[in-house]
Amino acid sequence: KKGEESTGVIAMVDLLIRDLEKEMTEAATEEKNSQASYEKMMSESAEKRSADSKLLAEKGATKADTEADLQAHEEGKESAVKEHMAMMKYIQSLHAECDWLVQYYDVR
Repeated sequence: KKGEESTGVIAMVDLLIRDLEKEMTEAATEEKNSQASYEKMMSESAEKRSADSKLLAEKGATKADTEADLQAHEEGKESAVKEHMAMMKYIQSLHAECDWLVQYYDVR
């Protein structure tokens, strides 16, 4: 009877050892896969950050160029408005002179 009992105990210990080895192998494989997945995610995140930084720099440069163009256009507009006002004053003076000439034409 003792032989049968010890055989059963040894079989149970062997079963526990196999289960433990299987669980350890699964855990190691899962850790390896998780680590690979994490490294891939970190690599992709780094690439995305790099691309986002580059895009941000490009947008900043575009914004600066657009603001410079806007400033130049505003200055050009201001100059054109002043020129237009001067031209309108000149036309008004010509119109007044013409009106005076028409009004006093008969007097001459």
